[in-house]
Amino acid sequence: MNGILIHPHEVGEYWCSLLERSGLDCVALHPVGGKLAHQSLQELLDYVKTPEFKAFASRMHAHGIQVEYEFHALSWLLPREEFSRHPHWFRMDESGVRQCDFNCCASSQGALQMLEERAALLCSLLPRTSVRNRYFFWVDDIPNTSCHCPECSRLSPSDQALILYHHILRGIRRSNPEGQLAYLAYENTVQPPKTVTPEPGIFLEFAPFHRSWEVPLTQEGCIENAGAVRQLQALLEIFPAQQAQVLEYWMDNSMFSNWQRPYGRLSFHPEVIRRDAAFYHWLGINAITSFGCYLGEEYARDYGPAPVDEYAAALGAVPPAL
Repeated sequence: MNGILIHPHEVGEYWCSLLERSGLDCVALHPVGGKLAHQSLQELLDYVKTPEFKAFASRMHAHGIQVEYEFHALSWLLPREEFSRHPHWFRMDESGVRQCDFNCCASSQGALQMLEERAALLCSLLPRTSVRNRYFFWVDDIPNTSCHCPECSRLSPSDQALILYHHILRGIRRSNPEGQLAYLAYENTVQPPKTVTPEPGIFLEFAPFHRSWEVPLTQEGCIENAGAVRQLQALLEIFPAQQAQVLEYWMDNSMFSNWQRPYGRLSFHPEVIRRDAAFYHWLGINAITSFGCYLGEEYARDYGPAPVDEYAAALGAVPPAL
């Protein structure tokens, strides 16, 4: 699978034409994360009800392109408004105070039950526009927001996240018995879980946020990339490579623009993509995608069409016969 993630609000004729000729076989809609992730997720849920989305999904289907959804879901799955009634559902900070800002307590049965119920609802609200049955309901992406209560303090951030993902998956399977869920290895969860074992249906999604994109992962002498390679190899001792998926940042102009406007020109290195993709394939990973945000029509007006064709070619995607 060769794919790309884009913001829902950038969907339109421009992206449709880019995708149709690229040879990519998957596009994922990625609402903005951060502190307002629950709001942007709700906006996505409203968007998928519209005729515009249905036309987009139909057009992608006609060209053999799966449409998926990837987002930080925890604050939607466990609404922050529950804090006044159930403060023990939420994380305890290092000073011993319960906080309702991000994520939750991985040892609270009430919180875990709520995650299951809301995950079942969320799954039912998203149109099934992909045959892969893969879901990407990630924990919140704010660093250092795991729980430090007496029970959770014995668990690493990765162990806590995997517990949450297990319960989210159980909820998903109430709606789709064939569903699978990504364990997002990113920031505080990029280290392998230590005491919790992935249950069937959990697959690895590796997002190497702290690396250099100027040189390939295997570039000799690059300390950042060597660290990312070690992290991935450690994760693959726990998660099967043949089920794993890579989420890269090669095309993420939002990150290269520091998530601010005006957008800069994409820092694009097709040879790095080609060599990285070859390395991932060598490890046995055959599902590869990248963020491709801030590459919509506004970008095209300033810099010309985004190099989606070149990105797809570097991954080895075969463009359709026109």
